[in-house]
Amino acid sequence: MREFLDTVGVEIDESDEPTMIRAKRWRAALYDAGFAGLGYEARHGGHGTDPDKMRIWAEESRGSVPGVEATFGIGVGMAMPTIRDYGTDELKDRFLKPGLSGEEVWCQLYSEPEAGSDLASLRTTAILDGDEWIVNGQKVWTSGAQHSQMAILLARTDPEAPKHKGITMLILPMEQPGVEVRPLVQMTGVAEFNEVFMTDARIPKSWVVGEVNGGWRTAVALLGHERVQTGTASVGDATEVKTKTGRKPLPFHHLKDLAERKGRLDDALVRQDLAVVYTGEKLMGWLGQRKLSPSIGKLWRTRQGRFAADLAGKLAFGSGAAYDPADEDLEYWNYHILNCRGMSLGGGTDEIQRNTLGERVLGLPREPR
Repeated sequence: MREFLDTVGVEIDESDEPTMIRAKRWRAALYDAGFAGLGYEARHGGHGTDPDKMRIWAEESRGSVPGVEATFGIGVGMAMPTIRDYGTDELKDRFLKPGLSGEEVWCQLYSEPEAGSDLASLRTTAILDGDEWIVNGQKVWTSGAQHSQMAILLARTDPEAPKHKGITMLILPMEQPGVEVRPLVQMTGVAEFNEVFMTDARIPKSWVVGEVNGGWRTAVALLGHERVQTGTASVGDATEVKTKTGRKPLPFHHLKDLAERKGRLDDALVRQDLAVVYTGEKLMGWLGQRKLSPSIGKLWRTRQGRFAADLAGKLAFGSGAAYDPADEDLEYWNYHILNCRGMSLGGGTDEIQRNTLGERVLGLPREPR
């Protein structure tokens, strides 16, 4: 594992090839080496469910996975385990191998303009017409839709049922005439998010994950995987490559190097802040090895991301987020300073995570509805 990460992983991370080419090359190499399908049965395109191998990979890969792996965060981290746990054999045979090997990129069609944190208020419809579902509606804040071949879709299939009861999880082919993707440019200058419009888009009848009108259960299961994914994603990247993508906290060693270049390593307050960042990285790594509520890891990640970005702002700039566009290094800091606030939103806000911990873990009274 270490040899693979130190050779293939580093080479791909430092390559000048376009991001999607590097991403697919990384995932294919990972699959061929036998590390892409840990946790999946061999008959479904995986390489076994040995818990020791899974634990060792989690430990050895932390901080060493190329940044382009984020391209597959939704597919590998969220969609694949949900299909593995709730999909039919037909769906597993069709989707697990190409998803794990990087042949297909996935996105998540959940949020809508009128259904954000209250996801069960979604209005996108799927109506069964013979052997196909006909889908109409709009989704928003969809990460990576512009690169995706497949999507996990939540749609209302029974408008007469209570809002949590009439929802179904479906698999939508993105590359068809009825699907339009419109990028949303963020204040970082990057269009990670998209609006997705579906007009008479079509889905095969059998591409249902779980039960028809029972999609809320699988939706919650996928959100659990999402919190694990965002809460335990690799932090403290070991390479020197400064990547302006993704939602990982700034790594400690980059901030330490910045403080040193700015002549601030002898500043007691800066050293104290650096110690907080280092401690946070270690805590996140240890939390990822424990079977705790995913919301705990998610909360730590957003806290770490905000604190690290604020420290970068204090060190890198003389006046807030102003920077010289010709200085690529400052552009890196600027991106992460602006981007860190999104960590508090993606995968459920901090407030949602605290409600989840209070109600489902600690057994406190539910929030008033």
